[in-house]
Amino acid sequence: MTARILLLGGTGDALRIARTLGPGHVYSLAGLGRVPADLACAVRVGGFGGAEGLARYLADERIARVLDATHPYAAQISANAARACAMAQVPYWALRRAPWQPQPGDDWRGVDGWPGVIEAIAPFARVLFTLGREPLVHLDEVPARQHWTVRCLEAHAGHARARVIDARGPFTLEGERALFEAGRFEVVVSKNSGGGATEAKLAVARERGLPVVMMRRPALPPAQREFESVQDALDALAALAQQS
Repeated sequence: MTARILLLGGTGDALRIARTLGPGHVYSLAGLGRVPADLACAVRVGGFGGAEGLARYLADERIARVLDATHPYAAQISANAARACAMAQVPYWALRRAPWQPQPGDDWRGVDGWPGVIEAIAPFARVLFTLGREPLVHLDEVPARQHWTVRCLEAHAGHARARVIDARGPFTLEGERALFEAGRFEVVVSKNSGGGATEAKLAVARERGLPVVMMRRPALPPAQREFESVQDALDALAALAQQS
């Protein structure tokens, strides 16, 4: 019997892996964003009830491997997955996308958490947020002298001092140039997600001499095997299937 895989996803990289999985394997999503309808594997939406709930699921469903391909900032999900795998004695693998590295001409300003972001953007009037949904809960706190543009997956009405753009990458260099020109941004706020889907904004910030407030990555649990690329993870899954 083929070793059953539980793929923890929600990223473009995870979807690429999910498209290679056949029936019997499971692609797990937290529930945000669109649920793909064209996969051969099963799709599970929603949480497991913490590490203990996930450990029960692994045992009940006879999962042989967990591959964590969640976002690099989904630290709690990864911590729960690693703990659940230890409890259920299931190997824990992880796709750990390499972070972006600053290039000549970059002005990156590292911060930890929302208070650090607010402090770093205080001198600027027009701010582009590319942090996901977190800024949405702070839209009523926009200072009178600032205007925020928030790009995330969720639609939101915004208001006079905040515009919300619901969009999904990949984003092109030309598209980002047009966005920056229209928005007249003075600073960009980003997570160091790595990968190519959203990297164009960094190139445009570099071209325009704009600072980038970069939220540092959280600590993630170690895995029995870690992969820097989707192809490396696919190769490992193929080898596992041949052993089954």
